[in-house]
Amino acid sequence: MAYPSDFQYTKEHEWIKMEGNVATVGITDYAQSSLGDIVFVELPAVGAELTAGATFGSVESVKAVSDLFAPATGTVTAINDDLTHAPEKLNSDAHGSWLLKMDLKGAPTGLLTAAEYEAFLAEEGH
Repeated sequence: MAYPSDFQYTKEHEWIKMEGNVATVGITDYAQSSLGDIVFVELPAVGAELTAGATFGSVESVKAVSDLFAPATGTVTAINDDLTHAPEKLNSDAHGSWLLKMDLKGAPTGLLTAAEYEAFLAEEGH
């Protein structure tokens, strides 16, 4: 799987795409593949304040419930309502199905490039 080079990644398997002070956040293809069939997504409310590294919601699959971790600090400006009715979109297109958009507060740190994320997956045996 080739991971989009215009995204950055976390070791918790979220991706973030930054455009100026606005960021779009989702889960990686590896995450959706590991979870299996996704049946429910819990997201924060618009206006919620997220802190980098803290949980902000969860994804439930037929196998397990997995926490979602904020890749950056900021304020939620939009959530992907489509996932409320069709959470399986994350399975069919993880990198095209975003979870939320946020206004960033400061520059995110500790993120991985696509190549670094792929190397991390290889090191972890994935």
